[in-house]
Amino acid sequence: MTNVEPRLDHLVYGVPDLLAGVRAVAELLGVDPVPGGRHPDNGTRNYLLGLGGRAYLEIIGPDPEATRPPNAFGLATLTVPRLVTWAISTTGLDRAVADARAAGHDPGDARPMSRRTPDGRLLEWRLAKREPNPRHGLVPFLIDWGSAPHPVDSGLPQARLLSLRAEHPDPETVRAELRAVGAHLDLTRSDAPALRAEIEGATGPVELR
Repeated sequence: MTNVEPRLDHLVYGVPDLLAGVRAVAELLGVDPVPGGRHPDNGTRNYLLGLGGRAYLEIIGPDPEATRPPNAFGLATLTVPRLVTWAISTTGLDRAVADARAAGHDPGDARPMSRRTPDGRLLEWRLAKREPNPRHGLVPFLIDWGSAPHPVDSGLPQARLLSLRAEHPDPETVRAELRAVGAHLDLTRSDAPALRAEIEGATGPVELR
């Protein structure tokens, strides 16, 4: 990976139709993502793909079996697939939240999360994430897996993250919030916010945004 934040945990690719979005990513990269599981607390389901090292791509969309609309990552109003945000890992979530707030950025309250894996196991972790995502998702949320197995430990199919960068009309404000959570992201000025990931799969390098 070229100049990518070393604490990158995962990229979040939101899709309005989960199975159609997974098929599109598989065709684009030439690698088939695998089911991750259901998030019963927010009406979503995900598929996963390794990106090298401890990082992975999460493809997330409305759970086709859910009885409630999704209430995470703006999926309820998402009309086209989009790289909506990213996460960095921490082993001390409460301290990381306090440090970010002291530096002028509120990452959200630390709270427990869980999902059921395809084999029925309950996977539990904690994260701090605000809704809607601050700065259009360019500022990462914080995740602490604690003693839970990390998703990459399950042997995910692999692609390779080559680079991660972003654009924003006010890059200095975004950089200040990135510093508050201790994250690095290549950032340039542009008329519209965008998060861009260059990923190499079996078909060669492609860009998700």
